[in-house]
Amino acid sequence: MEPSLDISFGAISEALYGFDFPEIDLVLGISQGAKSPAAMIAHQLGVELKLIIVGKKNKRGKFSVSTAEIENSAAWDFFGHHRILIVDDISITGKTIQFIRDNVKADKVYSMVLFGEADYVLFPKVKSAVKLPWTTEKK
Repeated sequence: MEPSLDISFGAISEALYGFDFPEIDLVLGISQGAKSPAAMIAHQLGVELKLIIVGKKNKRGKFSVSTAEIENSAAWDFFGHHRILIVDDISITGKTIQFIRDNVKADKVYSMVLFGEADYVLFPKVKSAVKLPWTTEKK
């Protein structure tokens, strides 16, 4: 098994500082993994932060979204926010981001991840397993 790459808060902060973000008025962080990067981005841009929980991992680490969560998601309307940046830590398939994008009511919806697939990727060249400073497990 390939060792995971340790990514520090400092490395993330430095990369965010130099990042060319789209014009937004709300950062929408997904679930547990995105709390820290979403907060860092919202703080840096001086915009509001909202966190949403979509699904959860089971004991085997597989992510699932329940029917109740899907039904409740249809009411996601962030009044007064027309340009939303969806933030997650890692996106492998992009399904969670696409699910949220399809259900958020806003004029412009962008997505950003630290690693993986999205409109904006902070570390696009990293393709190995990573260990983020706010997690204890490998991703």
